[in-house]
Amino acid sequence: MCRDNGSDSLLLAQCLSSVSTQNISSAVQRSLLQVMLIHVFLQIDPTADASFLGWIIASYSIGQMVASPLFGLWSNYRPRREPLVVSTAISVAANCLYAYVHVPHSHNKYYMLTARALVGFGAGNVAVVRSYIAGATSLTERTSAMANTSACQAVGFILGPVFQTCFTLIGEEGVTWKFLCLQLNMYTTPVLFGALLGVINIILIFAIFREHRVDDMGRQYKSINPNGEGSDVLDQNSEGSIDHVAVVALNVLFFVILFVFAVFETIATPLTMDMYSWTRKEAVFYNGIILSVIGIESVIVFMVVKMLSKKTGERAILHAGLLIVLVGFFVLLPWGKKLPNIQWQDIKNNSIPRMDPTEMLTPFWSLQEMQLPSNHSAEPVGCPVTQSWCLNTPMIYLAQYISSDVLIGLGYPVCNVMSYTLYSKVLGPKPQGVYMGWLTASGSGARILGPVFVSQIYTHLGPRWAFSLICGVVVLSLLLLEIVYKRLIAFSVRYGRIQEENC
Repeated sequence: MCRDNGSDSLLLAQCLSSVSTQNISSAVQRSLLQVMLIHVFLQIDPTADASFLGWIIASYSIGQMVASPLFGLWSNYRPRREPLVVSTAISVAANCLYAYVHVPHSHNKYYMLTARALVGFGAGNVAVVRSYIAGATSLTERTSAMANTSACQAVGFILGPVFQTCFTLIGEEGVTWKFLCLQLNMYTTPVLFGALLGVINIILIFAIFREHRVDDMGRQYKSINPNGEGSDVLDQNSEGSIDHVAVVALNVLFFVILFVFAVFETIATPLTMDMYSWTRKEAVFYNGIILSVIGIESVIVFMVVKMLSKKTGERAILHAGLLIVLVGFFVLLPWGKKLPNIQWQDIKNNSIPRMDPTEMLTPFWSLQEMQLPSNHSAEPVGCPVTQSWCLNTPMIYLAQYISSDVLIGLGYPVCNVMSYTLYSKVLGPKPQGVYMGWLTASGSGARILGPVFVSQIYTHLGPRWAFSLICGVVVLSLLLLEIVYKRLIAFSVRYGRIQEENC
């Protein structure tokens, strides 16, 4: 994509740092949580409750939110190899801690919390990857490079469950290596595999990675980083100030995009359990299939976006993506007269199982087992009466749910890649590490607040309020996009160095 020796570096940034370090490893980690968190909370540390589970889920995003600006700042003044290697090493150490979390005789939940936070901290290097791609591509190459990176991320999340399924064949007992105090089983193998990926990535970073920077027109010039490679072309295009109104607006839009998807991702299991009387196991299984299909859909979308952006521009595609997401959540609004099935048997037995709202903080793949009354031989299904809205809110038909999945699976990847592509273009040829760090931090904050929103609004007020508020948030984001639409142009276009139709 870039000229000369830059092509190797760009390929590494996209396929090594983003795919292997972030995406494959992150996919394995998220797949691991499907069984690892349940294993820890139900078997290892009996003192852990649903509230602490919420903190464990949030610790990943908190760690990434803290680390992203730090790694971004680091990459602005030092070779990018340094923060990439250090962050990957932190992820390797965190994976190893995961594997040994069962060894201590007490306080296991705090070891789990530390490991999860460190994994998130290591994932903060996504800001370095994005800033590198922004600096190693011209304006005409930028969208394609960002789309390729996002497509690789989607592939990573598709492969994650596949890896996890393979690792379950090892079983719960597995093999114990006493001299290492290590139990190799279906719970520890995924994290050790993630650690192995990290080690491979570190080797590849040293072996392949090279600094490379070009201006918005693709002309190579000397890197600001020590030991950087490049010619002696002066950085004349960096003159001028960044449009901070556009920068703030794109941070807000990126926050909204990640927030609504976090809500959609988190609400999948409780919604389908309430509406379709699915058991927890059925909800996990069917929603896992749905999200895998959405992942495949996203890969196709990213490939189409690369071609479409050359004709319409990123702003129009971002606008269309937000409209599709709006329609996707609008479709989910309850209508009709049919009510969801209620857990009437629990009313007769006067023993209604209650779910702590903080349990809703977990995505569908890591929901805790529901605690059933002793007089129940099977898990109760239907909409629990403890959620008062179940008695007067119409059910969401399965066709609505599937249609919404398809629409959100189409709109979200479009919005995601277009938002940080525009962001990188607005920032211009200056080092973008810190700014990309703030963008990543805003996305991490959204992933923290999304599940909290679900736990409070959906549990207490129901889907009508939850999805109406989401629709309102998306409408406000569309209004914001309209207000700043003309300001979302590339740095070089803003100062008249490049014609807009060329980028």
